[in-house]
Amino acid sequence: MKKGFERGILSSYDYKKKGNWIGFSMMIVVVAAMVASMLYPILSALFNGFKANTEVNSFPPRFLPSEWHFGNWGEAWSYIELPQFLKNTLMIFGGNMVVTVLVLGMAAFSLSKLNVPYQKGIYFFFMITLFIPPSTYLIPNFLNLRDLGLLNSFAAFWLPAGASAFFLLLLKNFFDGIHYEMIEAARIDGASDWQTFIRIAVPLSIPIFATLAIFVFSTAWNEWFWPSLVMHSDSKYPLATAIYKYVISARRLDLNIRFAILSMVMLPPIVIFLLFQKFIMRGLHIGGVKG
Repeated sequence: MKKGFERGILSSYDYKKKGNWIGFSMMIVVVAAMVASMLYPILSALFNGFKANTEVNSFPPRFLPSEWHFGNWGEAWSYIELPQFLKNTLMIFGGNMVVTVLVLGMAAFSLSKLNVPYQKGIYFFFMITLFIPPSTYLIPNFLNLRDLGLLNSFAAFWLPAGASAFFLLLLKNFFDGIHYEMIEAARIDGASDWQTFIRIAVPLSIPIFATLAIFVFSTAWNEWFWPSLVMHSDSKYPLATAIYKYVISARRLDLNIRFAILSMVMLPPIVIFLLFQKFIMRGLHIGGVKG
């Protein structure tokens, strides 16, 4: 065996057996089919953004454009105010992330490391909400925000972000893995609970917060229905809501321009996922296994 080579499920000897080789080949075919089925709609939308409008509507359809029209992307960029809607999306993401770190972070730290009365009861109360369909509390959330006067403001997204039971579960399980001796050492040095959270818990929790940042970004980037309910001003729409209203629902927009806009919106989260995918798997692992 070569140095640095890790043996997999099947060894080189196992591959020589006909039955194992056939089974392995079938798995490769299935995986290749799954990859192709996932990449096809992405590449199809991307290539349609470079085609002429007549070619997009032609039958039978062509996968690659016969002529590359790069001007479609310039026209798509100027069709709607993408920078303004992108700014709104980042505002929602930034506020949601701050609320997640402060509110959910302190709540998870309190349930994990502090002597909170009825600690288990409070924890299981939040966990029960994971079994409630999100669609059932859309109307109560809307009415609460209306009574608080928070409609048509970014606070309508920031406030509900502090009630994510799933994020609370990940954070609490991560904090459970922090050795209690570190917390005791900070208290002996005179640190308060707040200082212990800021100086000890938060720096040690960068991996799980990086994972949550990816989830929060994905939600802020893709959410369109809730913003359409709470936002009444077009200038405050996030990107997904603006795309649905001005691109998907548009009647007189050429298909090639529509695909170019959709490709612009589709590529950034794909790039972010490819760059930070290791944080997702690592964060889910360290957040789900106690140390």
